[in-house]
Amino acid sequence: MSSALPVLPSRELVLDRYRPLRPLGSGASGSVWLARDERTGLEVALKIVPREGKAAHRAEREAEAAARLRHERCLRSYGFGADAGHVYIAYEYVGGRTLREAMRAGELTDARAVEAAAQILEGLAHAHGRGIVHRDVKPSNVLLLDEEHVSIRVLDFGLARFDEAETLTAVGDVPGTLAYISPERLAGEEAGPASDVWGVGILLWEALAGKHPFWGTPLQQMTTAIESGAPPLAAERRDLPQRLLGAIDRALAPDPARRPSASALAHELREAAAGKRRKSRPKRLGASNVTRPQSVMASKIPRGGTTHSPFAASTLAARALPAFAAGLATLVGASFLPFFPAGWAMALAFAAAVGTVVRARAGLALALATPILPLGNLSLGLALLYGALAAGWLALAWRDPRSALSFLAGPLLAPLGLIALVPLTVQPARGSVRRAFQAVAAVGVAALAAGMRGASLPFGETAPTPELAGLESPVEAARVLLETMPAAIGLEALALAAVAVAIPWATSLWRIAGLGAVMLAATLLLAPSAAPLPLLVAVWLTCAALAWRHEH
Repeated sequence: MSSALPVLPSRELVLDRYRPLRPLGSGASGSVWLARDERTGLEVALKIVPREGKAAHRAEREAEAAARLRHERCLRSYGFGADAGHVYIAYEYVGGRTLREAMRAGELTDARAVEAAAQILEGLAHAHGRGIVHRDVKPSNVLLLDEEHVSIRVLDFGLARFDEAETLTAVGDVPGTLAYISPERLAGEEAGPASDVWGVGILLWEALAGKHPFWGTPLQQMTTAIESGAPPLAAERRDLPQRLLGAIDRALAPDPARRPSASALAHELREAAAGKRRKSRPKRLGASNVTRPQSVMASKIPRGGTTHSPFAASTLAARALPAFAAGLATLVGASFLPFFPAGWAMALAFAAAVGTVVRARAGLALALATPILPLGNLSLGLALLYGALAAGWLALAWRDPRSALSFLAGPLLAPLGLIALVPLTVQPARGSVRRAFQAVAAVGVAALAAGMRGASLPFGETAPTPELAGLESPVEAARVLLETMPAAIGLEALALAAVAVAIPWATSLWRIAGLGAVMLAATLLLAPSAAPLPLLVAVWLTCAALAWRHEH
């Protein structure tokens, strides 16, 4: 918060409850006052935001996020209200200063900086588990309490993104502070938990090095520098333990899929900090350390002076799989029924793959639209039914287009008897609702594909091939499909959807083991005709992957 004193029109009760006592500070979005809750007698930090522009909407979003959070590292919210002129949020009042102020004052030793970062990650892990992404992790949004031992509170969820919530930003508007924004967000992707982990990584790099990793980079080159990734912290602090340096490097991987979860990184930081240093002298940050400018562009520019291309290997790797999925889905959709002239299927698949690389939503729309005409050649009702489902799927995946075709893993795994791996394969989808729908769709598409070719359905079930030719009504087409689909398939789809939703909560070895046991019991009980060995292998592989993620 700025030191400029905010102005409150009067000291009368706010919302007939809170009496302002003195200003605590102000910022771009509003002001914060120390106030007394006349109903409880408690002192609170009352955030006051004018009803103008986006500030009020962000305050309402912040209040909604705070109401969901019940963790000692997240500032507790007591209440929310509004009148004609302002929006108000009442928070617990704790004495302290922002982490930015503490860093500038040289109050952080290495050990305190690492512990502060671990506590930030604990608070973020709690938020991520409730479908909330902070999107603006930076030192000024962390409160360091006035206590002997390190104790922090994560502040300002005003830019938070909720699962299935509407965004407050216009197309092309990247919120937050540029110096802490992750590469995928600069590339136009939605923020995810990995984006928050990047912010903590930058924060900790800065606290330990005494300067920001992109300090001195011209603003017009900042985006390119961020896409290249932060330089290794070892170049500034060779005295730090290798395990700690490695943990920070992983948090700052340009590819978000390579970053650890918030809970795993918090554990790793504490374990790494417990190891011995090469030099036992703890480093304290002075004001001169923080304000020392030094360009880091030299470490990012190879001989010859060319800068990093935005199409670096990590960026291409992140786009290659969605492009391949879109191309494959389009190829199958265009060729499984005779309709398109020779060569069109390959051309459409290529267009969908390239479209996904350039603009993910365009590639997804083409992949979903391609089967409509071939299906219409078979059955008008089936084409209309599929068109409605495809439109709904496009709407569901609009904010997460690159993982929209994760359900294609279903028909690929089913012939191998590994359909129970679906919950793991749909994890790239953002949000519990999307992951659940992806799992259900994976089982449904696998069953439909097996039925169309006369093979056994997933989980060993059998069913007659649906007679869909000539149906004029989409309702009739839906009825035929449902009647030929065994009930066990639907129950298994719901069970795998529940596992897909539960996987992010499996943050310890005991939870992973429990999830595996429940998953195995559910699949065997709901599908007694399924071969047990493939199910056992799939559950074991799922638990092994989750355990590896937990350790790394």
